[in-house]
Amino acid sequence: MDPAMPDEERDGRLAQKARDTFIRCGNCAQASFAVLQEEFGLEGGALLRALTPLPGVALRGETCGAVIGSLMAIGMVYGRDRPDERKGFIASLPSARRFCRAFEQEHGSTACEAIVQAKLGRKFNLADRAELLEYASSGGREACGKVVASAVLIAAEAIRNKALPTSPSAE
Repeated sequence: MDPAMPDEERDGRLAQKARDTFIRCGNCAQASFAVLQEEFGLEGGALLRALTPLPGVALRGETCGAVIGSLMAIGMVYGRDRPDERKGFIASLPSARRFCRAFEQEHGSTACEAIVQAKLGRKFNLADRAELLEYASSGGREACGKVVASAVLIAAEAIRNKALPTSPSAE
């Protein structure tokens, strides 16, 4: 991240990198996390591997992988190191909730199936080879690449803005 780079240029570069990474790997969870990992110098080799089955939570149309990968990056920045550290848990929630609200506001949902239907006009069973090919020929990779780019930009803003309110319920 080049702090001297104008915000618009930096975000444009980051969005393009997110789209390109998604097109190259076809995995929204890994693409979103990998771009944020590189941008902010986060750890994550094993996390990247763990994200492998998480697009749409195992291609079932559930939570969008770009949401999961982005939230994992936010968790790397705001999260706690010990499971019993309640204060760290509470401190992580405002940024995560702001991310989810902004993503949902932009895409109408955090659910893969709903997002794909909104972007492409129908649902696809991405675990079915024939439907996966229809998804691809309908512009699915490009549409989802834009969703990944959007998630990365929202998460990047959350990571850059470390100012947290004191109560997660206010979020």
